[in-house]
Amino acid sequence: MSSAPERNSAPDVNTARIGRQKAVSRKTGGTPEAPKAEQSLGARIAARAGGGVMRVFLVLVALFWLMPTIGLLLSSLRGPQDIAATGWWKIFTAPSELTFENYQRLLDNATITGSLGSTIMITVPSTVLVVLIGSFAGYAFAWMEFPGRDWLFLLVVGLLVVPVQVALIPVSELFGTIGIFETTLGVVLFHTAFGLPFAIFLLRNFFAEIPRELLEAARLDGAGEIRLFTRVVMPLGGPAIASLGIFQFLWVWNDMLVALIFADSESPPITVALQQQVRQFGNNIDVLAPGAFVSMVIPLAVFFAFQRQFVSGVMAGAVK
Repeated sequence: MSSAPERNSAPDVNTARIGRQKAVSRKTGGTPEAPKAEQSLGARIAARAGGGVMRVFLVLVALFWLMPTIGLLLSSLRGPQDIAATGWWKIFTAPSELTFENYQRLLDNATITGSLGSTIMITVPSTVLVVLIGSFAGYAFAWMEFPGRDWLFLLVVGLLVVPVQVALIPVSELFGTIGIFETTLGVVLFHTAFGLPFAIFLLRNFFAEIPRELLEAARLDGAGEIRLFTRVVMPLGGPAIASLGIFQFLWVWNDMLVALIFADSESPPITVALQQQVRQFGNNIDVLAPGAFVSMVIPLAVFFAFQRQFVSGVMAGAVK
């Protein structure tokens, strides 16, 4: 009879050990956590740098990056005598120098105001045509079957590496032959032609990621290709289309090489008009400063207006 308690002592010890482990687990709120791996020196430095020090550093970098823009804005609000006498930072100690007379002279300058109108007449059609044609072509390459589709798309991709400078002389001769050299139409066609390869490449890759089941369901409901494109593909491709529109608008607005060659010398775009003002007068900073700032702030306003769609398009492409 004395051997029975000795045989049952081992299960009692195990039961007590299990009970203590459960008690510790209840006190700690769950199962015991595994020991964390020791972080490397680089990981510790990155973790500490992600705090307030890094934020201060990024703010300083942003201010340094914006310094030329701030200087241009303040210079555009000073008189020509003040600009010639001291730097733009003097405005912080003499705020009375601020004036809007430069912008009044800018509005009275027929060359600058006419160039702004010419720039809009070139930029808006070039952007709209590239977006529309690129959208149709991107959808066709992504979801329509036709002979030679893949080879044509490879040709479009190959055109991405063709520099603009290669086509300046041949296109000039072609435009002179058909009578559109030094016209707004010629500049629009040139920008449209060189903007389409990137547009088709971007939108085709984006449209190809649309689920096939969604398109097939729309076809089963009786939707044709045009209805499918306008009601399904275009709304889903909004971020990519907005990104393309921003890229094209900025490229055409800030272009000077194509405008110098193909634009009308009597009504040049804003980039060429400002360059001509510097060459002819050189000391009319009271017109050049506000003109340069207006030329820069308009594309910035367009970018910030579509910033959310632009970021969505970039992030969607990164995730896909």
